[in-house]
Amino acid sequence: SSTSAIFINQVRFKIGPTFPGASPTTTPGGLALKFHTSVRLEVVRMHQIKRGDEVIGARTKVKVVKNKLAPPFKKAEFDILYGEGISREGELLDLGSELGVVKKSGTWYSYGDKRLGQGREQARLYLRENPEIAQAIEKEIREKLGLPFP
Repeated sequence: SSTSAIFINQVRFKIGPTFPGASPTTTPGGLALKFHTSVRLEVVRMHQIKRGDEVIGARTKVKVVKNKLAPPFKKAEFDILYGEGISREGELLDLGSELGVVKKSGTWYSYGDKRLGQGREQARLYLRENPEIAQAIEKEIREKLGLPFP
């Protein structure tokens, strides 16, 4: 019937000793959901993203705990901005830095001869205000990864 069901649960610490390498957390509610699900994701907020004193989002880590449809145990980190969703500009900075497209020197981010900003938040805002530079960075990232540019 092409139906998807999404269950959201919390984690609790296990009582008693745990084995080395085993997770000290568990989800309440029995084993039925753990057994019958096709995909289980563990979503953890790493830290808050602030602009001045205002909290505008969260750096989030997602780990695939179980996957019957694709390889499990993959991990991802990204920014979730409240009222916007996943930050595209933040992803461009992360992937660009990782692939050498965007240079990071201390706290400064730069692309070619252009300085994007001091600190991640300033560089992210610069890319949002200059979509042509963001598009050029995305194009170069896609070329390095062998992905088509839409």
